[in-house]
Amino acid sequence: MIAESPEPLLAGDEPPPYELFNPEGAAPILLICDHASRRVPRRLHDLGLSASELSRHIGWDIGAAEVTRHMALQLNAPALLAGYSRLVVDCNRHLHDATLMPAVSDGTAVAANANLAPADRQARIDALYQPYHRAIAQRLDGFTARGVAPALLSIHSCTPEMNGQFRPWHIGICWETDRRLAGPVLEALGRRPGIVAGDNQPYNLDLREDHSVPVHAIRRGLPHLQVEFRQDLIATPAGAIQWADALLAALTPALAQLS
Repeated sequence: MIAESPEPLLAGDEPPPYELFNPEGAAPILLICDHASRRVPRRLHDLGLSASELSRHIGWDIGAAEVTRHMALQLNAPALLAGYSRLVVDCNRHLHDATLMPAVSDGTAVAANANLAPADRQARIDALYQPYHRAIAQRLDGFTARGVAPALLSIHSCTPEMNGQFRPWHIGICWETDRRLAGPVLEALGRRPGIVAGDNQPYNLDLREDHSVPVHAIRRGLPHLQVEFRQDLIATPAGAIQWADALLAALTPALAQLS
């Protein structure tokens, strides 16, 4: 196990726990990206992992940050992106979830997460997880104070293959019961030649597992969309823009209907 001391988790010269992108965006929309970065606080020594392991899907959602920033600019909306790897603390998991700081992820042992002391676990929550979620809540509170009910868009990416099975879906639309955005977006994507859209595939919106959309959107009654892009399609900047634009073409009319 890699020991953590009582010192602050982040040094003064390290990036903050989240990135606020396009803060002046005026649209009634907030984009979030829970797994935007593979960065690890210096004190954690890369969690005992190699750079190649941290660059895999276990460390972050490949391409999701680029999609989020592009969509924020095109929609004229602010975006919040988590600043550190999901292996340090997964910002889309409930605090009681066993995968919040996994000791093993897709077969890879994470040395720094094995037998993690309660104080070290709490240090990560306090330094990275809570500030990110407070920032989301504060942004949404700001909309509420202005009498606006914004849409929350949560951007993720997934591996093209899992357990030896290829995933044919280019974009997955995840929903639970609220289809105000999911329904029209799925219909629009279904009309686009060459696009295979997943209706709760390869993942659904799971209230027991997912944290961000259930807590920040569903509890507030806000329209929302959780999206999974296939990682091989958005791994380059050009691919991220291409597939972000494909979603925007389906999403923009649905957002206009809401307003």
